[in-house]
Amino acid sequence: MNQELLLQLFIDKPGEYVSGENISQELGVSRTAIWKHIRKLEAAGYQFEASRRLGYRLLSIPDMLSVVKLENQLQGNIFGQHIHYFETVESTQNLARAAAEEGALEGTLFVAEQQVKGRGRMGRGWISPRGKGIWMSMVLRPSVPIHFAPQLTLLTAVALCRSLKRLTGLPIGIKWPNDLLIEGKKISGILLESAAEDERLRYVIAGIGISVNLEEADYPAELLEKATSLRISGQQKWSREEVIADFLKEWEQLYFLYQEQGFSPIVTLWEALSVSLGKTVRLTTPQGELVGIPIGLEESGAIRIQLEDGSIKPVFSAEMGEPL
Repeated sequence: MNQELLLQLFIDKPGEYVSGENISQELGVSRTAIWKHIRKLEAAGYQFEASRRLGYRLLSIPDMLSVVKLENQLQGNIFGQHIHYFETVESTQNLARAAAEEGALEGTLFVAEQQVKGRGRMGRGWISPRGKGIWMSMVLRPSVPIHFAPQLTLLTAVALCRSLKRLTGLPIGIKWPNDLLIEGKKISGILLESAAEDERLRYVIAGIGISVNLEEADYPAELLEKATSLRISGQQKWSREEVIADFLKEWEQLYFLYQEQGFSPIVTLWEALSVSLGKTVRLTTPQGELVGIPIGLEESGAIRIQLEDGSIKPVFSAEMGEPL
């Protein structure tokens, strides 16, 4: 049975029930086959209401991202100059990395409606349901030494935070190094992975996950204390095309500012948006735990921690806990 024909039956009768008998006659299939295809459509994001007496009614159609609409809003920027769109992938990071190895240009973007094996920092999984968030990865080819790679993570966080605050008016801040939070709950994660040769970066793959239109039912109960979305926090849906386009413009501007003037302007912007500074926290580093107060960024991208004895220690990699 052609699912498009099944969908068209419902689209032709908006808000109305279509009986199983009518569908069987129209498409020449059994009731069991209809039920199975309805379940497949539900898995793809369509919502139906079922009634034993009346049949099925289409309640909503998934909000699919429009590449044409996105391209029109970008208007020829380098970031997003080539867009590859997918309905379902394991991970956009994997696709972008393979393309980078094949010579993909800087700014090549991979966007998916759904990731089934999305990942965050330290190999953690990332919830990325179909049609509700932004799950994307982009190829960067910065002309900087490999030890500057952490700066690019912080730059990306600044660009995303500035863009989302401007678009939504929500109180979004950055938790070091790269999580975006609203009132302590995570709305976005950033993962940069790089390849280098002779101490120079060959390419960087920047993975961005933004919880845009997720609803409370999309999260496991244990995550609702730690995670939120723009929709939950702002009580409205947002255009994912507009969110991506605005972010890419902001990101590109800061990226070229960074290439021209170095990391110093990014440090100033990051510190202004940080929710991590000035509060006593516990950091779990590869060398063990330490407690201190984050007081600012180093030029390297490390965070400066004032320890209990008053000394200052730069920390390059750590998991930062909640304020103590």
